Amino acid sequence: MDAFTPQPRPCWIAGRPEQGEQALPVRHPFDGTEVASVAVPGPEQIERAVAAAAAVAKEFRRTPAHERATALMHVSDALRERAEEIAETITAENGKPLKWAEIEVSRAVNTFRFAAEEARRFTGGLQRLDTDPNGVGRMALIRHVPRGPVLAVAPFNFPLNLVAHKVAPALAVGAPVIVKPASATPLSALLLGEILAETDLPAGAFSVLPVPGKAMDVLVRDPRLPVISFTGSTSVGWSLMDAAPRKHVVMELGSNSAAIVCRDWTDLDHAAARIATFGNYQAGQSCIAVQRVIVDASVAADFVPKLVSAVSALRTGDPHDPEVEVGPLIDEDNARRVEDWINAAVDGGAALLTGGKRTGTSIEPTVLRDVPFDSQVWRDEVFGPVLVVSVVSDVAEAFEQANDTDYGLQAGVFTRDVQVAFDAAASLEVGGVIIGDVPSYRADQMPYGGVKGSGTGREGVRSAMEDFTEERVTVLTGIQL
Repeated sequence: MDAFTPQPRPCWIAGRPEQGEQALPVRHPFDGTEVASVAVPGPEQIERAVAAAAAVAKEFRRTPAHERATALMHVSDALRERAEEIAETITAENGKPLKWAEIEVSRAVNTFRFAAEEARRFTGGLQRLDTDPNGVGRMALIRHVPRGPVLAVAPFNFPLNLVAHKVAPALAVGAPVIVKPASATPLSALLLGEILAETDLPAGAFSVLPVPGKAMDVLVRDPRLPVISFTGSTSVGWSLMDAAPRKHVVMELGSNSAAIVCRDWTDLDHAAARIATFGNYQAGQSCIAVQRVIVDASVAADFVPKLVSAVSALRTGDPHDPEVEVGPLIDEDNARRVEDWINAAVDGGAALLTGGKRTGTSIEPTVLRDVPFDSQVWRDEVFGPVLVVSVVSDVAEAFEQANDTDYGLQAGVFTRDVQVAFDAAASLEVGGVIIGDVPSYRADQMPYGGVKGSGTGREGVRSAMEDFTEERVTVLTGIQL
């Protein structure tokens, strides 16, 4: 071998970099070029990572809050300082346009900062028990204690920040974390491991293991990892739940989010621009990407052409071009799948208003109208740059159509009517309703998750910290209140 051939980027075993038994090539989704290779750990290395996490768990959960907060702030600061490099890494492995990669880095900076802040104030509480005669002189002290090491299984679409959403809360509560990044996009997680290694976290507090599916199955079943935090496809998520029925499994799964344009909304240009952007950013590969657009008949004739124009104007191409807004899908198989779904909808009677063509891994941003309600582009998560438009007679019909899905993550409602807003919050079967905007608002500090088939947990720093811990109660007696 040429002495100057670079080694694969190391994996992280109990906080230390190591080469693996194999190398995994990472290819650019846009043109298929190899951008790097990463070390794939073998069974012995995986065992050492898990054993170290289990061994350090009791020690780590008792570390002072200020130590964990300091480590988390170091990561936040380092991500900010290396933002340009990290954004380029995200674009190279994921294919998302550079402008969106830069936003992802800034979100990860905030995620670790929020976790550092929460680490200092995440405490339990006191509950007086003298509300009953038998409880006089007693008080309950409630503490949040880590359930144990966390297996964090992350997706490809946000290869940095969705890893951060698992790592930062785990470390904030004092739980060791083992990261299994998506095989297509391991570079950002490995870079995060490099930054974590600069802190004073104890050995075993983190590992980053870019392993294939069989090795992940071993991790999922390992009893020393009692918590699984998964973000990804619905089918894989439920299979993890089945494979680990006695574990605490929290999941954020798929969606096919709806945006509803009500008759009282007057700024149709704004609504069209927001829906066009957030139906197609990340090439539609986001769980909150708008997929279904439900429009009141009284404004449809004006709104739909504006939406088609806004979608047609989106710049596509090389994601490293700062002007590009829509890049490729993660691979050609997914691009072909989206193309097939579009064609099936058209064959079923839908009108193709713009887009629909595939070139390699790229799909033109697409708008369909009058899609059959039993078609995949309506019922399932397309995870591609596709919008389907339906026209309704009133708000009640709009809410009924929005709920006509097995998912329930977020919905956006363009209205200025307060009564409609409260009706939406009461009627829509989703985890979050955004009034006056699209389902794009994912504040990293707020509870975030869905209902129905969208998952069982809540992302967001504080919510994840609660998911990774359990309440323990100490009753104090002889207390004078």
